Amino acid sequence: MNRAHRRLALVLAATAIIGIPGCAAAGTDEPVVVVTTNILGDVVRNVVGDEADVRVLMQPDADPHSFEISAQDGAMMRQADLIVTNGLGLEEGLQQHLDSAQSENVPLLVAGEVIEPLAYTEGESEGAPDPHFWTDPGLMIDVVDELQTRLSDIGGVDAASITESADAYRAELSALESSMATAFGQIPAERRNLVTNHHVFGYLAERYDFRVIGAVIPGGTTLASPSASDLRGLVAAIEEAKVGTIFAESSQPDRLVQVLADGADIDVDVVELFSESLTDPGEGADTYLAMMRTNTERISTGLSP
Repeated sequence: MNRAHRRLALVLAATAIIGIPGCAAAGTDEPVVVVTTNILGDVVRNVVGDEADVRVLMQPDADPHSFEISAQDGAMMRQADLIVTNGLGLEEGLQQHLDSAQSENVPLLVAGEVIEPLAYTEGESEGAPDPHFWTDPGLMIDVVDELQTRLSDIGGVDAASITESADAYRAELSALESSMATAFGQIPAERRNLVTNHHVFGYLAERYDFRVIGAVIPGGTTLASPSASDLRGLVAAIEEAKVGTIFAESSQPDRLVQVLADGADIDVDVVELFSESLTDPGEGADTYLAMMRTNTERISTGLSP
């Protein structure tokens, strides 16, 4: 074979390798990890460090239940070395892309399959698994454990570096978990009553002994709608429990919560929480740790005497 033919053969071989699922995507020599939500994206970046190119599909301040991606992003998923997804029905607009990537043998880490999920106890989603596990930082530690294992199996990744990053981030999550327990422990038990846009704090309530009075949208997804009877029942529950603060999520307008507050025959404050999406830098929740600390401070302030 002459030199020109050898050069052509090398070009064709390189092109074929780029097209194989599980190899680094075109345009980079690094392994590529695609993450669906920005909350998990921040966690993955903390564990990955400089060992891979992490690409997050969900933009800041987006709604994980309804955000969609481009055809180009879908193609990128099929070229990834690993996809990290929340699962448990959260990313409702991405399932076809996840199924397509799986059909091409792209490795998939479903975070919701790592933890023991809670089930919704009311509303249209009653009995279905609750996908909002990240409100309990202890469960995020379980996700980091599995993430460490899966990342270490990727070719070209330094497993020792991944272990070092994972250990450091686990320590931060443990410190967060302890600080939340201390802050919430100062709220009198009779005041630990949560009302939000929709059911998103079940795991936090389970871990830190809160009572979820209800949600404006009676289900696990922001795509549902409340009926007049739903709102009347929630107003009655709020009045009975003497709830003084209800919480609106940053990814959803607080109009419904404000309507509910206006309808209750008590003085109710509406406080914004960052529960389903990170924000841009400087807006209070640009990392998972910052989001949880901000929410802890706002919940503690809102529910304390």
